[in-house]
Amino acid sequence: MLRKIRHKKVQLRGSTFAIVASCYNARYVDAMVRAAQSELKRAGAEKIQIVRVPGAYEIPVVATKLARTSKLSAIICLGVILRGETVHAAHIGEAVSRALMEIQLVHEIPIIHEVLLLENEEQAFVRCLNPKHNRGTEAAQTALTMARVMKSLDSESAF
Repeated sequence: MLRKIRHKKVQLRGSTFAIVASCYNARYVDAMVRAAQSELKRAGAEKIQIVRVPGAYEIPVVATKLARTSKLSAIICLGVILRGETVHAAHIGEAVSRALMEIQLVHEIPIIHEVLLLENEEQAFVRCLNPKHNRGTEAAQTALTMARVMKSLDSESAF
């Protein structure tokens, strides 16, 4: 069951974020990008870099390059994969999930995974176009929270 998104009062001034978003299924992904960008701006993000890639499968390579070469607080990955008649969508979804998990572990940067594998356009509508459940907003909130957690771990002295 979907929960309504609550707007948290997370403030993280001076933070920098990247959003890596697929162009495929643009109607849905664009709505998530706008929602994520709005949430990050509301929280006082200093810089938001948006990088567009053709499809979900291309997101991890760009996230890796950003994680390796940039000083970002977090990277938000947005995409929509709609299942079809074959297992291709499942293979893409699984490959992207594994890659994003590995990137965050290797580079110690929060990678927010909102590359959605959905059954149909009705699910995409609810999760991407409905402001009560927009996963872009949720992704930005998670990025802000994780950026704060990572910053606090950097500033804490060793035990």
